[in-house]
Amino acid sequence: MTTASNSDQSLAPLLRTPSSSTLGSPSSKTSISDASDPKLRQKRRALRAVAFFVSIISALCAGSITVFSLYGHLFQSRLHYTQFQINGIASAMSLSMYIPVPVIGYMCDRVGPGPLSFLASVLLGGGYGLAAGLYQKGLEEVSDGAKGGKTTFPPMIFAFVAIGVGTSCMYLSAITTCAKNFGKSKYRGLMMVSPIASFGLGGMVISQIGSRILYETQPDGARGDVNVFHFFLFLCVILAILGLIGTFTLRIVDEDDLIDEAVEELERSGLLEGSEIFRRRANRDYGAIDAIDEDAGVMDPARDDDDDDDNAKLKTWLLNAETRRFLSDHTMWWFAVGFWLVIGPGEAFINNLGTVIGTLYSPTTKANETSAATHVSIMATVSTVARLLAASLSDFLSPSPHSQHVQTGFPTSLPQLRQKLSVSRIALFVAAAIIMSIGTLVQASGVVQEHGERFWIVSGSIGAGYGAVFSLTPIIITMIWGVENFGTNFGIIALSPALGSTMWGLIYSAVYQAGARDSSSLAEGTDDEDVFCFGKQCYSSTFWAMTICIWIGSAMVLWAWKGRDGWSKRGIVI
Repeated sequence: MTTASNSDQSLAPLLRTPSSSTLGSPSSKTSISDASDPKLRQKRRALRAVAFFVSIISALCAGSITVFSLYGHLFQSRLHYTQFQINGIASAMSLSMYIPVPVIGYMCDRVGPGPLSFLASVLLGGGYGLAAGLYQKGLEEVSDGAKGGKTTFPPMIFAFVAIGVGTSCMYLSAITTCAKNFGKSKYRGLMMVSPIASFGLGGMVISQIGSRILYETQPDGARGDVNVFHFFLFLCVILAILGLIGTFTLRIVDEDDLIDEAVEELERSGLLEGSEIFRRRANRDYGAIDAIDEDAGVMDPARDDDDDDDNAKLKTWLLNAETRRFLSDHTMWWFAVGFWLVIGPGEAFINNLGTVIGTLYSPTTKANETSAATHVSIMATVSTVARLLAASLSDFLSPSPHSQHVQTGFPTSLPQLRQKLSVSRIALFVAAAIIMSIGTLVQASGVVQEHGERFWIVSGSIGAGYGAVFSLTPIIITMIWGVENFGTNFGIIALSPALGSTMWGLIYSAVYQAGARDSSSLAEGTDDEDVFCFGKQCYSSTFWAMTICIWIGSAMVLWAWKGRDGWSKRGIVI
């Protein structure tokens, strides 16, 4: 056998074709023949189309968790929960939605999105069903003169924990399905963000169903607040059915090829040299004896079992290696903390939208108050448009790496050719954060007080910035760290909104309660636990702090991009 020159060897990793990988599995060797079969191609397109459609609908209905402000204030006025209790429910829901995401993402990467959809069906159906029963029980207790929340509050926390975990399962299974099935698409950002945008749109759709169909009728026949009991039962049924449908339709098409290509990408970059699995597979695939064994074992079932076992081990090894690489990347931590500082105020605003609106007017002018349902719809609509716009700008204006796998900073990460105008996704991220800070700044200034007609500036700005940031974050993750381990990587980053939502929810509650003690309602002899807060003192300091927090978070994301050993200096295309 002839020996290649040193120069040829140095170029080998870059010139090697995908089929020449020493780590390629047997499944990848049949991909060429499979690709030439029109029936197989048509079947795969159909499977991807069905999975995409179910992902969109699943994310749409999972967006029901964002309409908490539609009925959250009714826990205060009907069940006599305190503001701290309401924020306790909202925080428990938010924490349970985000804290398990790394585990849920880990499961999704390894067992697929279908089982997660089934788990979502059980948790969401059971959670909303339990919440409906507890709400009805709470109304009966209050009508009997009992103190609100004594028996219903602890189990209500449990119900919303189940709702949070179930929503996370349904949402992550949807976006992971789209991220992995359309990683090679020219418009992969838009395809992946479609379920994310649908999640935001779900807030508007579900809030309109609640306020226009499942509403209470006033004594004079006028439309009142949402009927919380009927609303919870509706969500219980629709989400349980949809989760069962997703169990059988959400799947990753050609996942073996996805893993093989990711391994080949790492092999070309030279990062696999010295690894145990690299040596074992190289020894097996190179050499005349192994070549003969391979030919002789084509029809050997035992060899097929060994290949399947090797494929499973290869997938586990790859995903674990990419998780370690992700966690050891210092820029990831800058990005995660920056995302936490930016997204936390938006999460807290969504959860407390109803009570924020309630502070704008005193009881004597309550007739002129704008409604929570209106601004939930405004936020959902603007957020959806912002998500799609941010993803479209990302696809059309931002540079993209040549593959869907983890970027190493080697020449394999060179961008595809683009038009002269190019805007980094980090620039889009920071612009979205600034738009969000405009909303918190306007609210903090107090110009909306006694002027509810101006509140659309606040809800619109925060909704637009929040939606764009949440859209660009998973795109940035896939562009830098690849799609094959997306569920785990995104799950780790997604821990930050839970911490931000909880922190800002507690801060808002403390400021609200302190402001309530100075409100005129106490002077009129209202019970301390049922007191409402009216005026700028209820929220101003909170929103000033939110604004500064968003600016600091934006600076940290910029540092991950342009700072010491940042993405820009490492040659990462973003």
